[in-house]
Amino acid sequence: MENATMLEGGQDPLFIAENWMKDGRDVAIATVVETWGSAPRPVGSHLVIDREGNFQGSVSGGCVEGEVVTEALDVLETGKPRMLEFGVADETAWRAGLSCGGRIKVYVERLG
Repeated sequence: MENATMLEGGQDPLFIAENWMKDGRDVAIATVVETWGSAPRPVGSHLVIDREGNFQGSVSGGCVEGEVVTEALDVLETGKPRMLEFGVADETAWRAGLSCGGRIKVYVERLG
């Protein structure tokens, strides 16, 4: 997988998604749509994912991004978008580093 923090040529993830689509890749985009408390990334942050599991951008970091990539692969397969929520009450949150009390909602959809 490509490193989520090193963007191609310093480009915005939306430009990367556009370029990947021009290259014929199937692309999903994950967007932070809501945050509460301490959250690693602000609303509007993006992570783009292709069918091979390559990704660019960031919606949180750590295990949350791994889970978002996994969900995005399913969205690419089914074409059905989904809303993901990660927070301190979720078992995933402790593994993902959101144990500081923050919560985030991430919307994942297929592009194109």
